[in-house]
Amino acid sequence: MSMPLPCQPDSLPLSDLRWREILPLVGRANASLARYDGMLQTLPNSAILLSPITANEAVLSSKIEGTQATLDEVLEAEAGLVTSETRRGDIEEINNYRAAVSIAEAALGHRPITLSLIREVHQQLLQGVRGRDKTPGKFREDQNWIGRRGDPIEKARFVPPSPLVLNSALEEWQTYIGLTTEDPVLQTAVAHAQFEILHPFKDGNGRIGRMLIPLVLYQRQALSRPMFYMSEYLETHRDDYYDRLLGITDHRDWHGWLTFFLQGMIEQAEANLAKVKNIRDLYEATKRSVVDLTHSQYAMAVVDAFFTRPIISGTAFAQAAGFNNRVTANNMLRQLEGERIITKIREGSGRTPAIYAFPRLINIAEGKAIFREVEPRLL
Repeated sequence: MSMPLPCQPDSLPLSDLRWREILPLVGRANASLARYDGMLQTLPNSAILLSPITANEAVLSSKIEGTQATLDEVLEAEAGLVTSETRRGDIEEINNYRAAVSIAEAALGHRPITLSLIREVHQQLLQGVRGRDKTPGKFREDQNWIGRRGDPIEKARFVPPSPLVLNSALEEWQTYIGLTTEDPVLQTAVAHAQFEILHPFKDGNGRIGRMLIPLVLYQRQALSRPMFYMSEYLETHRDDYYDRLLGITDHRDWHGWLTFFLQGMIEQAEANLAKVKNIRDLYEATKRSVVDLTHSQYAMAVVDAFFTRPIISGTAFAQAAGFNNRVTANNMLRQLEGERIITKIREGSGRTPAIYAFPRLINIAEGKAIFREVEPRLL
């Protein structure tokens, strides 16, 4: 069996796209993204309200790479529920993803996307988890390949570019994402695909590449916050996702890739828009209910605590909401549970605190009924 040759990446920017065919999709993608961003800008505190969606993106992007943990399992582990050993490693990977996203988002406040920043994010992604032995934070210096686990390079489905050309290709990629003359959604589609083709790390390339989607859109000011997540669409269409990327390297079919990605952006923008609207509406309704129910100075902090951490222990809740003493916090929790706004998923015992969940928010974030909902008395 002959050794497959490493891929030769196309130069950026691309010079021979079929513009007449692709422009209508580019226009629709921009319009859908603008509608979604318009909704983002109406949120009183997008970091709090979108916290569960951000967590779910980490779950779905990691799932594409083989993890099995679900959003509710991640949130339960964060709240202190003991998780199975088979899920523990998955949850650590997902939490690393969330931390890496936070690093990237914070950095974009004062610096552009650079290869240096990407290495920093990658180092966090693989810190102490599967792949930690694969030079976190460093671009590869040897040849890698993609195929079934254990297969030799001769059976590879895809062989990324040689390390001899990798650095120059990465420099060209960095220059490309810094351009302001390219349409933002088209630039994002090309940048994501090219990053996956270059496969510059020994592990974690897919997750870093998907993380870059909202970051590039934000850098190009197509988003007011770097919060547009496509892993739900890409995970649902996983086979097409990989096939379209291979279509570029096997047949230079950029048109097929761009059609797939832009259509996905349109569908995901509409899905995200509906999800964010539902979360915003739930936030407003919950806020009114908690104020009417408790007449408490802590009411707003209480609501924010459950939106930030939809599964939370009584101890963490008291700290997050700023209660001066635990008795007052526990009284508040009993009121919320009595009105069916929250539900208890573990009883407290001794020094072990009770754990509570906010079912309606978790179900919106996951897009399906994970927790049984009982209609709240006041919502």
